[in-house]
Amino acid sequence: MKGMIKGRSEENQNASRENYFSPEEQIQRQVTAIYTLLANFYGSDKLVMKAGKMDALKLMRSKNLGERVLALQRLIFEDPTLDNLPEEQELPRVLNEIEEEIADLIARKTVEEKIEQKIAERMQRRHEDYIKEIKMQVLKEVAGPDNPHTLKKYADLEKLETVSLSRSALEVLRPIRLEQVVGQDAAVRSLLAKVASPFPQHVILYGPPGVGKTTVARLVLEVAKKLPYTAFNKDAPFVEVDGTTLRWDPREVTNPLLGSVHDPIYQGARRDLADGGIPEPKLGMVTEAHGGILFIDEIGDMDQMLMNKLLKVLEDKRVKFDSAYYDPDDPGVPKYIRKLFTEGAPADFLLVAATTRDPSEISPALRSRCAEVYFEPLTREAVERIVSEAAQRLQAAIDPEVPAAISEYTIEGRKAVGILADAYGMALYRGTGHGRKSRKKQVMIAKEDLYEVFRVSRLTPRTTSRGREAGEIGKIFGLGVSGFVGSVLEIEATSFPVKKGQGKLRFNETAGTMTKDSVFNALSVARSLTGIDPSDYDLHVNVIGGGKIDGPSAGVAIALVLISVLLQRPLRQDIAVTGEVSIQGKVKGVGGLPEKIYGAKQSGIKQVFVPWENEKEIPGEIEEIEVTPVKEIRELMEKVFFLQ
Repeated sequence: MKGMIKGRSEENQNASRENYFSPEEQIQRQVTAIYTLLANFYGSDKLVMKAGKMDALKLMRSKNLGERVLALQRLIFEDPTLDNLPEEQELPRVLNEIEEEIADLIARKTVEEKIEQKIAERMQRRHEDYIKEIKMQVLKEVAGPDNPHTLKKYADLEKLETVSLSRSALEVLRPIRLEQVVGQDAAVRSLLAKVASPFPQHVILYGPPGVGKTTVARLVLEVAKKLPYTAFNKDAPFVEVDGTTLRWDPREVTNPLLGSVHDPIYQGARRDLADGGIPEPKLGMVTEAHGGILFIDEIGDMDQMLMNKLLKVLEDKRVKFDSAYYDPDDPGVPKYIRKLFTEGAPADFLLVAATTRDPSEISPALRSRCAEVYFEPLTREAVERIVSEAAQRLQAAIDPEVPAAISEYTIEGRKAVGILADAYGMALYRGTGHGRKSRKKQVMIAKEDLYEVFRVSRLTPRTTSRGREAGEIGKIFGLGVSGFVGSVLEIEATSFPVKKGQGKLRFNETAGTMTKDSVFNALSVARSLTGIDPSDYDLHVNVIGGGKIDGPSAGVAIALVLISVLLQRPLRQDIAVTGEVSIQGKVKGVGGLPEKIYGAKQSGIKQVFVPWENEKEIPGEIEEIEVTPVKEIRELMEKVFFLQ
């Protein structure tokens, strides 16, 4: 308590002294304090030299307060041309500016000293590393297998290692958290449930390219490693390989996936092993992935024999090695080689495979061992969101029309960000004067930059057919699917009256035999429902664009378009239909329904009519489109004709 009272007493005394001095005396004390600070900062000799250069030495020694302040201005602002003596009432403001500038000088000096200290430390470390490297080179030249030529090669390689370009656009724009993955919520949840579990399952991921299968698999493992109840520890590896690069070698000389044996004679084992005739096993990716995930992309393109070997490893969780050169009784065999030949190498990993192929093209033996997860094609909204978020990661501004424009040209997230990166480069090139100036402000990606990318890359819109609220005789939208992506098919027909019974039917030759059968079924149904004999007309049915729809799912669409031209009634142009038609007029089930609904939504269709048999396949979360199951063509006729 006494100490606190004493401290407050001293503060009061100092305040009293400040109030005791006149304003002029206070300013003189302030000027003197600043000169003292500068003498400590620069040093007395350097301060005098600086004053001489700034023509301020005489002013600095003057008894006139204004001249001394003018000298301070010349010293601090380094301007010998300053000659206006500050007014008496201006002195506090001028001194305040001088003090702020001195504070900046001291701050800069402090930072520069720290940087110089770090530079000195790094130079010292590099010098030590350089000395150490020189010593190692001398030792190698004296006693090692290297010579000046090989060491030069080594130095060239090390020099190459020091050079790298900045990260590619796809690396910068790739999601780093599951929350950043767009349009795949259901697939992410499903994969997490199968991987982030105490009893994880092997998984096959189906879906079109560029929708995030590889990225999601990698991020799901990172999530699983953080959960206490999963089978993965914090060091669980993620080993990635492309199935198209894996081929089975019948001689088993090399096998990067499963591992192989380097025999001492033919395959060049280590010298000490070769001299003793001892084979050496080389471990493969399945062992490298032990305790983690082995991700095989495009597994549908992998060699079938190699697939069979992989399935055996999945069952045994070990890789076996064999060699005619291995002698278990040879005392010269190292322990690790004896263990590998006796017990094999561990390969307890989780297989996550991805493919763009149809499930029917994947090995049934592999499918029976794996759970299956389907990734959806990206909607326009998802592509627009991906583009907007990618622009934020690029720290670029974009024209509001850019995301929607890119969604017209691609349904792949990877392709979308690639197009945006191209447009970013165009905008950067345009805004910096052909690359001669550095970028000083945020890049603005205009729609002109985007359309230049479209032109140069020869890109065309994916969807040219769009639904609209109108009616048209002899035209309807059917639905098709290719791989995992659905699309609309424009089917049209026309009719011409001819002599009774002399009419003919023409149809696309490129459409396929099964679709031709659907045309004849549809013709029978049209005759039954309209009461009009089609043989009294020349009928021409066409699939615009010559689309190959070799399947029965276009039967309902063809039947309706024939009924339209026979009755001369317009069909709605905001609907699409799919389904096989029987000669009794029933709408039969078809495949690929989720993909077809997706294709209809992409084309702006408002309502889709599907077979009643496919009702359970209708996705639960559908927005902006109505899906209606039907049983018969007669039922459809009440809903698809346009009411004027």
